[in-house]
Amino acid sequence: MKGDGPPSSLKSRHNSKKLNGVVNGVVVNGVKVVGGMKKKGGGDGLLGNASFMKWRSGDVLGVVRYHPVPCALALSLLFFMGVEYTLRMIPPSSQPFDLGFVATVHLHRLLASRPNLNTLLAGLNTVFVLIQTSYILWTWVIEGRPRATISALFMFTFRGILGYSTQLPLPEGFLGSGVDFPVGNVSFFLFYSGHVAASVIASLDMKRMQRWELAWMFDTLNILQVVRLLSTRGHYTIDLVVGIGAGILFDSLAGKYVESKKIADAKTNGTTYETFFTSLQQ
Repeated sequence: MKGDGPPSSLKSRHNSKKLNGVVNGVVVNGVKVVGGMKKKGGGDGLLGNASFMKWRSGDVLGVVRYHPVPCALALSLLFFMGVEYTLRMIPPSSQPFDLGFVATVHLHRLLASRPNLNTLLAGLNTVFVLIQTSYILWTWVIEGRPRATISALFMFTFRGILGYSTQLPLPEGFLGSGVDFPVGNVSFFLFYSGHVAASVIASLDMKRMQRWELAWMFDTLNILQVVRLLSTRGHYTIDLVVGIGAGILFDSLAGKYVESKKIADAKTNGTTYETFFTSLQQ
């Protein structure tokens, strides 16, 4: 009938839940009941689902076996932390310490004692700079591939910004030459090396086009260029190393830029991009 209560079987089950101290969605005695199932309160903590909580001894040992490079980098991090925090700082009145200068001290003395040899090497280096510049422009103007040219524009723009922002002192013992690029003993930014960065940009383009012999020749000449610049104190080691990284970085950024323009050009039926670049082969 309408006024009757719930059946005795339902009432019995309801009372049994209360007697057991369990109510759906309520925590009783440190136990949370969700959807009729008990769940311990500590399982929802931050560390409950942390990745390292699932690691086993085999996983830890496997890191060393299958990922030796990151492990070596971790050890080098600890080593250089020890070096950095115990190093005696160079006072403001002293010249910067440069390991590349130490390694090329004998070549520096040789070039200092033979100005004609220094001039010859400077002239050859300038020829190499002109060749790499010509190649980068060739890839765009003749072959219609703008990536290397855009990369060089990125690189030299940021070099100008950084070079002006932090103007390093000219290294002690600098051996200048009137035929060295830029020709005429003009001033130049030390950080970072545009010589090296442009060589890397040209070499990367050659490798993309599978011009392997030309690429390896450029890499070899770039190494010789680095040795010469250190020997003449034309750049600090950090300028040259960052120059290599800058070449790789801006080549990658230029590649992303070209890809974005390809997508935009496809959406506009070729009206915004093909005017300047007829080919987008990478």
